[in-house]
Amino acid sequence: MYDLLILGAGVHAAEMAEIVDRVNRVEPAWNLLGFVSPDGEKIGDMLNGYKVLGTREVLDRHAGAFLVKAFEWPREEEAPRERMTSLIDPSAVVSRTARIGVGCVIYPHCYIGLNARLGDNVFVLSGCIINHDDVIGDYSTLASGVSLAGYVHIEADCYLGQSCTVRQSQHIGAGSMIGMGAVVVKDVPPNSVMAGNPARRLRDRVSIV
Repeated sequence: MYDLLILGAGVHAAEMAEIVDRVNRVEPAWNLLGFVSPDGEKIGDMLNGYKVLGTREVLDRHAGAFLVKAFEWPREEEAPRERMTSLIDPSAVVSRTARIGVGCVIYPHCYIGLNARLGDNVFVLSGCIINHDDVIGDYSTLASGVSLAGYVHIEADCYLGQSCTVRQSQHIGAGSMIGMGAVVVKDVPPNSVMAGNPARRLRDRVSIV
């Protein structure tokens, strides 16, 4: 078994600990040491059965441990890529031809189809469907129940809201946010906020960040 630290100490980090437990029930793989707090809060607390060990200095204290980032871990707090791993719930169905980058988290009951490609640090919540030949860029997040038809290309730093749907062969530009329940039927320009059925552009995302 390999030592593992979860970077984060919020609700998603706590849920990820249960993914680790489920992985280990199938085949022992990870010795979860605990959590790393991004802001110094909760240090010493127990979070879903594991301890919040400290802040970033924990990475040096456990220099041999692998790392996986929770959604709440700050983007600017980079971690050594060579130590990053991905965490995939055993209930997820992943095609043997799919490719998943480092630092990805795949929640329960997701489907990742033939030739799909996920970049680094992609966070996929429960029940998402990522169909054949889809491409998802680095640091993108799919909330629960997102459904992508085939040949969808999502560029880096996108956020797809709960239960949104993207039509086959559509392209979503970098930095875009797709609202909850939106139905995307045409290409999305970069840095767009989209909502509705069919989805329409509301504003420029960078203007509100």
